[in-house]
Amino acid sequence: MTGDITVGVDGSPESRAATDWAVHEARLRALPLKVLHVCRPVPRNRSPLAGVESEHDWYEGDPAEAAAELRSRHPDVEVCTDRVTGDPATALAEAADAAELLALGSQGLGGVGGFFVGSVSLYVVAHAARPVVLVRADGQAAGDHLTAPGGGPSTTAPSRPVVVGLDTGDADATLLEFAFDAAARRGAALRVVHAWTEPPGDFRRFHGVEFHATLARQQATALTDALRPWRRKFPSVDVIEASRCGSAARVLVTASRDASLTVVGRRIRTSPVGPHIGHAAHAVLHHVVAPVAVVAHDG
Repeated sequence: MTGDITVGVDGSPESRAATDWAVHEARLRALPLKVLHVCRPVPRNRSPLAGVESEHDWYEGDPAEAAAELRSRHPDVEVCTDRVTGDPATALAEAADAAELLALGSQGLGGVGGFFVGSVSLYVVAHAARPVVLVRADGQAAGDHLTAPGGGPSTTAPSRPVVVGLDTGDADATLLEFAFDAAARRGAALRVVHAWTEPPGDFRRFHGVEFHATLARQQATALTDALRPWRRKFPSVDVIEASRCGSAARVLVTASRDASLTVVGRRIRTSPVGPHIGHAAHAVLHHVVAPVAVVAHDG
């Protein structure tokens, strides 16, 4: 791991939003920023006579130009560039594993922009061992802070919360460390969301409202217990506990409407059909406007 924030660029609006998010993150972490472009190889059946003179013609954008602009706007952040040739999905997953985290542009619902079209971003998310952050152009525009009283952005307004989805039966340290650290660096509250479901069947009819209330208290207590050591480790972070009955996907998407960053976990495990992302993570990636960090962890 090189200890940098890496951003994949392709010239799309989503890519530019990811770059803005990445340079902000690099400043928060006091780390260098690497601007990466993946160049697809020139097909062997193409020739210069057909108008393809180099690999450069197979992508849009120039990482050197992007880096120069970033250096002029953010002189306090060290910026470097890299260009690799190969399959974008594989190259980006490898880049993620060599970085502190990787940021990519995303269109959210309906696909992912630029050369991240189709399954590329999901491949990267599913295979990377390090955190991957997907950034939408409209989500990055909202920024970390709430809207000022006059209606415009403001760095003096309160920070939007960081939201993390947590399974109290698997309160992974890697996931919580990332979420608490992100909130602490932003001076933001951390909203920890735990979703639980009632037992199958006609639950309320046979067990009654009182039993539902008891179950809700038990779930809320489990969340409090799981977070107790993390509150001690990060005493400056304002923790908001949200234990809700419902599907994890729906509860987490709803809780992320005002988030500056939403954090979800991905268990590192391989199913017969390949790495698994999870239903809740899929829903968040497609429906949450804020940047989404997917943190791989054992479990």
